[in-house]
Amino acid sequence: MDGINPAAIPHEVSGAVARIPADDICVLPYIVARRAREQPDETLVVFEDLSSWTNQQALDHMRRMGTGLQQAGIARDDKVLVWMPNGKLALNTWFSLNAVGAVCVSINTAYKGGVLEHVIGNSDAKVMLCHPELADRLLELTNLSQLKIIYTSAGKAAADAGRFAAAGLELRSLDTLDLDADEALPVAGLKPWDVQAICYTSGTTGPSKGVLSTYYHLYSMGYECCYGIEASDRYLVNIPLFHVAATLVVYGALARDASIALMGPFKTDTFLQTGKALGATCCILLGSMAGFLMRSPEQDSDRDHFLRRVMVVPLELDAPAMSARFGFNVYTVFNMSEVSCPLRSEDNPVVRGSCGKVRPGIQARLVDKHDCEVTLGSPGELVLRSELPWTMSHGYYKNPEATASAWRNGWFHTGDVMRVDADGNYFFIDRVKDSIRRRGENISSFEVEAEVLAFSGIFEAAVIGVPSDMGEEDVLAVIVAKPGHTVRNEELLGFLQERLPYFMVPRYIHQIAELPKTSTAKVEKHVLRSQNLRASAWDREREGFSVKRDSLKG
Repeated sequence: MDGINPAAIPHEVSGAVARIPADDICVLPYIVARRAREQPDETLVVFEDLSSWTNQQALDHMRRMGTGLQQAGIARDDKVLVWMPNGKLALNTWFSLNAVGAVCVSINTAYKGGVLEHVIGNSDAKVMLCHPELADRLLELTNLSQLKIIYTSAGKAAADAGRFAAAGLELRSLDTLDLDADEALPVAGLKPWDVQAICYTSGTTGPSKGVLSTYYHLYSMGYECCYGIEASDRYLVNIPLFHVAATLVVYGALARDASIALMGPFKTDTFLQTGKALGATCCILLGSMAGFLMRSPEQDSDRDHFLRRVMVVPLELDAPAMSARFGFNVYTVFNMSEVSCPLRSEDNPVVRGSCGKVRPGIQARLVDKHDCEVTLGSPGELVLRSELPWTMSHGYYKNPEATASAWRNGWFHTGDVMRVDADGNYFFIDRVKDSIRRRGENISSFEVEAEVLAFSGIFEAAVIGVPSDMGEEDVLAVIVAKPGHTVRNEELLGFLQERLPYFMVPRYIHQIAELPKTSTAKVEKHVLRSQNLRASAWDREREGFSVKRDSLKG
């Protein structure tokens, strides 16, 4: 069966039904331990500074930090926040938390303000491992919930212990977590259906939701998205590890006995040469990354790399043209934090705009608002279920209402409207849920609106996504000023820049006298989307208002 490793998965004698793999095939810390046992000297990861870890070295690092975590009181099923950029520490923190059976809760390094406060509070975490340049944002929050202990650099812990103690936080040095390795790690008894991570994804009519992800969920997602990857391949991880798009390719590569290369933020001008220096043969390009590469001037060095397979999500360009220029095969998938690569394409698909076809092991339907299947070619919401249990997320942490809604009638509701043609190709049309997709980031309009409404002088606001010239969407805020007030766009943007992650700050602001509403006073965002407001809105990029992202090094 395509997409399932028959050597790894036992089958029933009668019926030849595929089963969940053995623990050391799909549980992350056991994968690391098995690889070290079977091929100790083979490379597991290469870092951007060209240093590397073998399978054995990765296991040793995991055990050393895992020992420190255990002695610090971190136990099985504890939720632990991880707030740091890509690097050795971020990767080993993830592995080590899972090695002691803890749940890794990674936070986007751009988070601040209410968005950050919500994740901290919802997670129930008492401990955070944090980059020193991010730690001061915690002091700006009014409610830290159960968070009490922050592990950060030794210098930060020594210099600022008093300031953080005044806020009820204890700073500790990360160095204290590096101890002599306990050979008994990883802990025994971890199962494919145990939760390994909580991933916070864009909210719709409320704050971001914590997606519960089991070991088998992420294994299945990674294994299926990384189809065609061989043991000789090296997968370039060019996306932050707090994104599921990064963790899935790490998991997928390790599950397929390949290695990984870990790098920092994507840069068009140096991407190919950095990938070559790291020996990468495969990678994923999210959002506008592929567009940036295709729009860059053609050069003789376009094929001076080792890449042979590139996953582009979403695939909005001419795949055969990209393949012809750069010499690698291009394919796409449809995925989200809750599912496991239900749709995927062939290499270099000629059908433009398709998300791919349903992969083996997944059932898909397009349905109307009553969950009744629509006719062929008609738009409907994509709903999914899988043949094997735990292949998809089983719910949202501390949010039973959202879980019940998403899984109503026994199918997972993606919130995405699609159509399917007679050949089984699926095409994305729109979103049922009110979220925005900007350059690979999912944005909750609810969370942006909450911060916009905190600005003095604004009576009401609606935030929508509008088409971007770079692919996907840009953020547009429609605002209504309070009677007698004048809202200056530059002042509003400066206010939002201090309270929102850089990628959530609206590019466009459109001021109107009144928002369109239904008879029950609900804002009609579909009306706003139909009005081409981008053309008449104030554009911060055109006006020279710059919103910069933080530059962190792991």
